[in-house]
Amino acid sequence: MGFVLRRDDIVHVDDFHQELGDDPRKAARLIVEAARQGELEAQALLGQILLDGQGIERDPALAATWFGIAAQRGHSMSRNMLGRCLEHGWGVPVNLAAAAEQYALAAADDLDWALYNLANLLATGRGAPKDPAHALALYMRAADLGHAKSMNLVGRHFEEGLCVSRDLDQAREWYRRSAEAGDFRGQFSHAAMLAEAGELEAALDWLRRALEGGNLKFLRVARGQLEQARQAPLRQMALEYYRRAADLGDANDIEILAKALKRLVFSSIE
Repeated sequence: MGFVLRRDDIVHVDDFHQELGDDPRKAARLIVEAARQGELEAQALLGQILLDGQGIERDPALAATWFGIAAQRGHSMSRNMLGRCLEHGWGVPVNLAAAAEQYALAAADDLDWALYNLANLLATGRGAPKDPAHALALYMRAADLGHAKSMNLVGRHFEEGLCVSRDLDQAREWYRRSAEAGDFRGQFSHAAMLAEAGELEAALDWLRRALEGGNLKFLRVARGQLEQARQAPLRQMALEYYRRAADLGDANDIEILAKALKRLVFSSIE
């Protein structure tokens, strides 16, 4: 962190995050000024607001440029975000090998998100040779650092016996930790374990939390899984997932909801 001189004032970079919520346009102007002055944290933050279009016109290509500037100066999160740009083609051509290199540099600094992102590439063999064991080690390190999504994936490894001996107690513990740390996939996984143990009320509570925070991709998968559940209360919860996906999705999601309503309502009558 650092301080930026501006006229007769001293502005702490941490304050930018508060100003982004209060007055995004004013904060963006201050961030641009500080980034041009060479303030490292401001350069990283400028990349983020350009990527998000927060208080400033969205410009993924310029965002990648500023991430690159800060990354060259050793900023770990900027290296991670440059990796994201390279992985997903945000403002730059997709280059998975280069993305893996950026993630690896940031992971060497023990940045949890970089550990997670690098693990994802290694787990699938994208941008680097497939190495499930190394991927698991990275997920576990990120999980130990408190990374909620990595906790869920560590749980999955133990549940399915991937690169480790199958251990349902370990799986349950990691899913619980992921759920409590706020990951919606972890909440769904934790709910599934609770339902299997007969704790339906607790399971439904976690499913509601996952529903509230889950993105469209997750909802589209989860709705079908819930509809196939053995317990009737879980199948009824599937309707809420279909409805939420229809709210967030497209005409196809609305059509799928209509069909699900017929199936689930009629099955409850029977």
